[in-house]
Amino acid sequence: MARTPGDPLATGRVIGDVLDRFVPQDIQFTVTYMSRQVMNGCEFKPSAISIKPRVHIGGDGQDLRTFYTLIMTDPDAPSPSDPTFREYLHWERVGELRGAATNDRNTQ
Repeated sequence: MARTPGDPLATGRVIGDVLDRFVPQDIQFTVTYMSRQVMNGCEFKPSAISIKPRVHIGGDGQDLRTFYTLIMTDPDAPSPSDPTFREYLHWERVGELRGAATNDRNTQ
């Protein structure tokens, strides 16, 4: 499935500026802070994200051979009009997130 012009990643210039165009895989993926799910373009106050997020990748829990890398970055920090700290890396988990088995694991 190709990304559409109305896609938040394209509208926010993440696609084209930070990432090359790509065809995403159909993977169920959710990140939640407290009870609020992270969506493209949503903003959180620092106090709301001071705890580790809950991450769920995958669906049926059967494929334990697949590992993922999860990166939290801010491509235009502190704001799109003044990206002084562009590509700010908040945290990363490399190769430690395993398929649907991550549904009870937190990031570090």
